[in-house]
Amino acid sequence: MMTGSDDSPLVEEGGLKTTQQRLTIWHKVSISIDDPKNSKPPAQSNFRRYLQFILAPVMTAVSGLILYYQGPWYGVATLYATLISALLVRPGWRWFYIAAVTTPRDTVALFAYIRVLLFVKRQERKNLNIGDIFEASVARQPDKLAIVSESQQWTFRQVNEHSNRVANVFHSHGYKKGDVVGLLLENRAEFVATWLGLSKIGVITPLINTNLRGASLQHSITVGQCTALIYGASFRSAVMDIAKDLPAHVGLYQFNDESNQEVVASEGLSQGLAQQLNGLLETAAKDKVAAGASRADHHDKLVYIYTSGTTGLPKAAVITHSRYFFIAAGIHYTLGFKDQDVFYTPLPLYHTAGGVMSMGQALLFGSTVVIRKKFSASGYFSDCARFQCTVGQYIGEMARYILATPSAPHDRNHQVRMVFGNGLRPQIWPQFVERFGIRKVGEFYGATEGNANIMNNDSTVGAIGFISRILPQIYPISIIKADPHTGEPLRNSEGLCERCGVDEPGVFVGKIVRGNPCREFLGYVDQKASSKKVVHDVFSKGDMAFISGDLLVADERGYLYFKDRTGDTFRWKGENVSTSEVEAQLSNLAGYKDVIVYGVSIPNTEGRAGMAAIYDPTREVKVIELGEELTKSLPNYARPQFLRFLRRIDLTGTFKLRKVELQQQGFNPEFIEDELFYAQPDGVYAPLTPAVYERIVRNELRF
Repeated sequence: MMTGSDDSPLVEEGGLKTTQQRLTIWHKVSISIDDPKNSKPPAQSNFRRYLQFILAPVMTAVSGLILYYQGPWYGVATLYATLISALLVRPGWRWFYIAAVTTPRDTVALFAYIRVLLFVKRQERKNLNIGDIFEASVARQPDKLAIVSESQQWTFRQVNEHSNRVANVFHSHGYKKGDVVGLLLENRAEFVATWLGLSKIGVITPLINTNLRGASLQHSITVGQCTALIYGASFRSAVMDIAKDLPAHVGLYQFNDESNQEVVASEGLSQGLAQQLNGLLETAAKDKVAAGASRADHHDKLVYIYTSGTTGLPKAAVITHSRYFFIAAGIHYTLGFKDQDVFYTPLPLYHTAGGVMSMGQALLFGSTVVIRKKFSASGYFSDCARFQCTVGQYIGEMARYILATPSAPHDRNHQVRMVFGNGLRPQIWPQFVERFGIRKVGEFYGATEGNANIMNNDSTVGAIGFISRILPQIYPISIIKADPHTGEPLRNSEGLCERCGVDEPGVFVGKIVRGNPCREFLGYVDQKASSKKVVHDVFSKGDMAFISGDLLVADERGYLYFKDRTGDTFRWKGENVSTSEVEAQLSNLAGYKDVIVYGVSIPNTEGRAGMAAIYDPTREVKVIELGEELTKSLPNYARPQFLRFLRRIDLTGTFKLRKVELQQQGFNPEFIEDELFYAQPDGVYAPLTPAVYERIVRNELRF
């Protein structure tokens, strides 16, 4: 369990030892805004102001005289000395020290940022899209492996040919630029080739989470405004369950996941609800896209990636071609990827991490990417060794699971020089890199729909990125003071937001600059939902910023550390879980009873597990049946791991259910009189007794 105080680092015994691995992210901090009238400046501020007032004209005059009489080189040297003197006077020696120790980090990041901007600008100037860049790689290296898995090895030529077939099939069916065709398919080479092919004729592809079922799946299709849906045969039951509830204009195309499968599922096909895509692809031209097909421009929409955001059902975040360029190139140059690297990602390709950050290395830079249908902790480094991977991708949960596996010969018998991802807990970071011999960790942070994206480029333990203390204006991101429970920004007497100080937690925001691919906020397909992620009048009247909804804290050197999430969303199994969606589903299943859903911390476990408190004083709800219905209606990551049946319920003054108190009480049966249940590995709920609770605390029961 994590503990800490004002003067103790957030580490576990036997953990961090080097100075670079220190952590100061667990503090007792009260967030407040002081009245400017009552704030007193430091006593030395007036002295520094007078000193600077005197030195500025004197040093300027001296520099001018030396420049005139001694020549340009002496003049430049004097100007440099003048600048140093100014820095020593204001803001002072400490700033000069911080600037000195962070300059190497900032310089590396600055050059990477410039390369990213030049790369994106070059594609914009030529009006190139993702397909254009990929076809250039195909021309250079047609027979190099592009996508590899346990059962597939596709070259760049094969990916391109399949994408051309997809483009020609849907062009012949009348689909054109601006149309939307959803994709529900497992991790495989055809997943990438399908949306790539659709993009070649300007069709937008919503990448649908394969865990969704029922109302959530139907919502994802409709909110994305799909005119058609391509789905794998393994998802036919989920699609057929909602097929008759979809708009009449939505066409269904079933893709047989395995080409060697003898019996193809006929449900939906025999009823005329869907078309078999495999047969259509076999007869389509593969060499090039039909001449009459439309073409996507650089700033056109490419795909929709779904995120739960902070409220409601899944939202379709917009990813344009230019945005895809920026994300993939950004991590490529910032972390120092090489074109000859072989990337390993067991993450789902319908998310940004796997589908853009990793797969973008193949599509834009000609690298090989190894994928896996489902993550395997014991198979992670054995796969890396087998496929000779040099860069691996993770999320925090994965790193913990991998570290928990027994020692094996492939722990260090691999070629992985770097891992990158988000959520690697500082408590296991040193042990992970030591056991598996990882030389570099690239921790990143960002939201699919947002513009506040940061990276840790020097493997500082626990940091998710940094803000430059020398030139923060270059990449305008900030941590502002906010209510830690609601995430609502706190404002001063002028109605503006205020930046947090060192070690003071606040909400992370990114300045919005329209027309700039690095600072643009594209938001969601639903413009109303997009507006909720924008805060106005941040540091000046009229400016705007994307508000992440996450609480971060920055240390003196500008390193940023994740603290918590605000609002009604928590993260579990690498997914954002919207409590309002789960509450709605659960209330229906429980006979419309009052339901409160929240996230609770489990010792030694990443994220927060879902817990549902159901007001059922007469105990009418049947737990076993409820568990069965939840399995059908909610994806695995969204199902509550704990149930609590309330005997009484408290309401706020505005008749809202109280959540904070329940969350603080957790799931300890020693202190809770209500009946408690926990989800077993098979999904069946069982009574949570004190003995079971102790096993959970000792990490003997995992979730």
